[in-house]
Amino acid sequence: MPDKGDFEQFVASRSGVLLRTAYLLCAGDRGAAEDLLQEVLERMYPKWRRINGTPEAYARAALANASANRWRRRARRVTETPLTDLLGPAVSGPENEVINRDEVVRALGALPERMRAVLVLRFYDDLSEADTAAAMGCSVGTVKSQTSRGLARLREVLGEKVGS
Repeated sequence: MPDKGDFEQFVASRSGVLLRTAYLLCAGDRGAAEDLLQEVLERMYPKWRRINGTPEAYARAALANASANRWRRRARRVTETPLTDLLGPAVSGPENEVINRDEVVRALGALPERMRAVLVLRFYDDLSEADTAAAMGCSVGTVKSQTSRGLARLREVLGEKVGS
């Protein structure tokens, strides 16, 4: 069982990885990702001694849940604005990798929260279907169906950009 002294070490060593996960969950909004991670770490600190299993898995699950909760709260209070209206044109630069990464992050932003969370946990954090299901609090079947639908939607969105 980890003790409170380990919390600072955990934050120092794993916050970069967790921030990248939060960044993808927040559809490429770095400020929102930093806020999301800060919120999760603040909630983890008082519970640190009671966390069962690996703290990183707990943090990933908390990030996915907090991201979905933020989206739900925002959806209730604000009229929905299309993502294309919020985002400016894609950043063009000499590296195709930067452009491709930007397109993938934008395409992830077009997906529903849970679908985005499943894809991020499965393919970015490289979790198994079972670990993703545990982090999301759902069944393995739900992870499989969300993965399948999410990948199909990403292919549609990215295919439209490539074709135009």
